[in-house]
Amino acid sequence: MSRPFDLDPLFRSLTALPGVGPKNGKLLEKLVGGPKVLDLLWHLPVDFIDRKFSPKINEAPNGRVATMEVSVDKHFPNARKSQPYRVKCSDETGSITLVFFRAHKDWIEKQLPLNQKIIISGKIEYYQGNAQMTHPDAIGPLEDRATIEALEPVYPLTQGVTNKAVRKAMHSAVGYITKMPEWLDAPYKAQQSWSDWHSAMDDLHAFRDPSILSPEHPSRMRLAYDELLANQLTLALVRHRARKVGGRAYKTDGALRQKIIEALPFTLTNAQQEVLTDIDNDMGTDVRMLRLLQGDVGSGKTVVACIAMMSAIESGAQAALMAPTEILARQHAQSLKPWLDATGVRSIVMTGRDKGKARETLLQQIRSGGAQVVIGTHAIFQDTVEYHDLGLAVIDEQHRFGVQQRLQLSGKGKGTDVLVMTATPIPRTLALTAYGDMEVSKIGEKPPGRKPIDTRLIPIEKIEDCLQNLSLGYLEHL
Repeated sequence: MSRPFDLDPLFRSLTALPGVGPKNGKLLEKLVGGPKVLDLLWHLPVDFIDRKFSPKINEAPNGRVATMEVSVDKHFPNARKSQPYRVKCSDETGSITLVFFRAHKDWIEKQLPLNQKIIISGKIEYYQGNAQMTHPDAIGPLEDRATIEALEPVYPLTQGVTNKAVRKAMHSAVGYITKMPEWLDAPYKAQQSWSDWHSAMDDLHAFRDPSILSPEHPSRMRLAYDELLANQLTLALVRHRARKVGGRAYKTDGALRQKIIEALPFTLTNAQQEVLTDIDNDMGTDVRMLRLLQGDVGSGKTVVACIAMMSAIESGAQAALMAPTEILARQHAQSLKPWLDATGVRSIVMTGRDKGKARETLLQQIRSGGAQVVIGTHAIFQDTVEYHDLGLAVIDEQHRFGVQQRLQLSGKGKGTDVLVMTATPIPRTLALTAYGDMEVSKIGEKPPGRKPIDTRLIPIEKIEDCLQNLSLGYLEHL
């Protein structure tokens, strides 16, 4: 589907904005999280500076930002670069010194012509009883007073990017916004008293009223709703397209599954059996499985995943289990080993640490299908990894991976089923919001005899004592 022409200006590069070149364009891209004008527009202000305070010099309080009309009286350049360049200014009530460090003489003389009245704005400080302003935030002729004497939005910054640079780029970016057809439900929009999208975006960056910083301001609420709606529509499209790709129906006699169940030193809980029924129903049809499995630590998610793998493996396909860290990947490999040994299924572990010949050997085993179960970190879905026939992808700790990474792994095979596991408690509403491209199953009970999970908040100052106690407890069980 092609993008509407009206949106093209918002998808232009940041370097299309006046004053944004390759160097500061990269810094801006890092700051706003993307290379497009639209990414910059979504970078919202978090504070403001009130430049409307306009006292006379003898009334200017220490530490306050003030905007004042002054006359330029005298320049005091300094031949030593380490020393400041000073400019004396005054009004009818007194004098103030403007201080500049490492500023070019020509620039200062151009900005502050002698015997001219100008507008300055910045923080007032007192040194030896005399008012001064170091590096004024704004300097301009009297006709600039209306633009300087205003509320100035303050944006989140990163090293190398000033608030002035962001504001300048933002002013240009707002000019790229065009009036577009409304996509929200008209009665709901009217009920919420929301403005159009372009008006709400302009409202945020024009910063006419400090109340715009409130999360409950109508303009922010409108844009937050847009973001949520766009997220849900995207997930719905991903889910629709993923299911259109189609999957494969696994029809097995369950021989490998039965060997695992017989090797278990415990009996599966009712909750585990119910989840397995959900998974079997998914894998038994030619529609791709996209299922989220939620269960507390110790509820038995890993064994459920292992049993699910057998449906793919018994049909001649491979299965992969991806964990967010190498330690977790190796823990999974250790947990699965006795069950896989009972079935004769061959498994390997691959992480980013594997290099050279060792890595090439692992890649060859994955490519040939010799590795029936592949366990590892994100390394197992890199471009260089080719699967013989990946039937099931299991992802541990969903919140560490995005939709794109799930699609990368599932794209390693034809119609690959995806099972995602998490121990993070997820209420149904949040599950539908964050993981709307997947069905959700939950293991709501733990195997008999499992000790309760004890969660405690430990001050950072006691972390060493905590680690020492954990080590002693571990040694006692060796």
